[in-house]
Amino acid sequence: MQTTNPEHEGEGVEIDPIWTTSRTARQIYALGEVDKDITRLLTLAASSISLLTLPQTDSPTDNLPQGEERSEQFVLEVSEYFERLDAIQVALRSSLAHIRHSRIAPSAINAPNPGFIPPSLGVGLPSDGSTRKNRGLQEERTERDAWKGILEALTRLRDSRRESTENTDVEMKVATEPQ
Repeated sequence: MQTTNPEHEGEGVEIDPIWTTSRTARQIYALGEVDKDITRLLTLAASSISLLTLPQTDSPTDNLPQGEERSEQFVLEVSEYFERLDAIQVALRSSLAHIRHSRIAPSAINAPNPGFIPPSLGVGLPSDGSTRKNRGLQEERTERDAWKGILEALTRLRDSRRESTENTDVEMKVATEPQ
């Protein structure tokens, strides 16, 4: 069952129920929405700046309004910009309050020690002879699949040799039998 996001009711956006299971899940979903809002905020800023330029500098592909419509469009875009900026501020403050309320240990959000190298999450080049312990999931899967392929090829080779040996034995037996 999908539920509608109350922050975006007019948009008819449905969210997966997994995001409503706990306060933390709702906060993570809200931060995802903040990320989208920041993208929209940057688009609005770019559009507003374009509307502030002189109409003579517009290229034909810009499709910007002319005359009085231009200033009206600017007012609309700036209004939406500040509404989004306010929503982002509220969401970030809410997330910070949630972190404080949850009493998450500072060590969980502190930066790692200098020189810390996170484990590889994909395929990488070996840096020294001890790469086996630093390999990621994708590298382990690739090696597993390679070994499976080698095993299948050797099994087929063994089976084909057995068949050819059996065929040779049968031919020799038929050739040596008196008629």
